[in-house]
Amino acid sequence: MADWNPALYSRFEEERTRPAHDLLARVPLPSVALAYDLGCGPGNSTELLVERFPGADVVGTDNSPAMIDTARQRLPQARFVLSDIAGWRPEGAAPQLIYANASLQWVPAHEKLLPQLLDALAPGGVLAIQMPDNRDEPTHRLMREVAALPEFAEAIGDYTRLRTELLGLNGYYDLLAPRAASVDLWRTAYQHPLASARAIVDWVSGTGLRPFVDPLSPQLRARYLAEYERRIDAAYPARADGRRLLAFPRLFIVARKTA
Repeated sequence: MADWNPALYSRFEEERTRPAHDLLARVPLPSVALAYDLGCGPGNSTELLVERFPGADVVGTDNSPAMIDTARQRLPQARFVLSDIAGWRPEGAAPQLIYANASLQWVPAHEKLLPQLLDALAPGGVLAIQMPDNRDEPTHRLMREVAALPEFAEAIGDYTRLRTELLGLNGYYDLLAPRAASVDLWRTAYQHPLASARAIVDWVSGTGLRPFVDPLSPQLRARYLAEYERRIDAAYPARADGRRLLAFPRLFIVARKTA
């Protein structure tokens, strides 16, 4: 998959940062010495950690050089390192907070990954996770439907493997509760009014749509996007004010390690 586009991702920064705010609000730590932001993107979520914990050593990690460069320009007071979450381990001291906003849905094997992250914390530390839970929403169902059309299927390949399937609230609770002092989890469906069907396509083009269109030639990509937008237009009709209402479910987990 091609590198991420920070400018495209940040086009809806206010909407993307709102769940990060909500996740951090439930972190029950008055202070931390060391915090990691896994999958920090352009630094919008890392900025929240810097503001919440002044004086802390805040480290953002991402596997995108473009995102890391953007984050460093945005927050010179924080540290940013290039790293893949699947193989990530803290450097040196154990952190009091591991924070992952809208990143772990791209990483496989959650049954192994989340216990490893919990174990990496200092005693009493917190693992805070937010993930889009929208595989069954029209935005993502239509990605798969268009990908299955004969003209795109061969180039895109097995689209069922393009994103990790989440375990659900019960699954994550059962995974973490025996290992943690406490587990707080919830699911929220945000409602985002957007100007048009094209705006919805623009939103997902910065994230979930990328694995579908990246393998396509420019000509096939244009045809894929035209067909996808046509279906999005039908799936999200204009509301009373002419805008389209994008429902965006997200799953939240805040697990505290035993002191």
